[in-house]
Amino acid sequence: MSFSLPDFSWMAWTWPTAAFFIVIVLLLIGMGVWEYAAPGGNPRIGILRFETTRGDRLFLSLLGSAFIHLAWLGLAGSSLWWALALSVVYAVGVFRYV
Repeated sequence: MSFSLPDFSWMAWTWPTAAFFIVIVLLLIGMGVWEYAAPGGNPRIGILRFETTRGDRLFLSLLGSAFIHLAWLGLAGSSLWWALALSVVYAVGVFRYV
């Protein structure tokens, strides 16, 4: 029995694109499980001086990461590994301080 990966060519998708959306879905599922396990999330006021919840901080992390990647593509080229590392550091900072 052989296992073959699905072919995304009919959508002009690449595996990195599919992995990107799979990670976002997994993040949303993880946040749902976290909310179910510990409801409420205790909104807090961070350095931006407005109240945020875990979902708000996830949204800010995803939005900021998208801008980091777009800026990286425009300024540094097509290798996105450093942009990914910078986005992870940014997301940790958002969850910690915002």
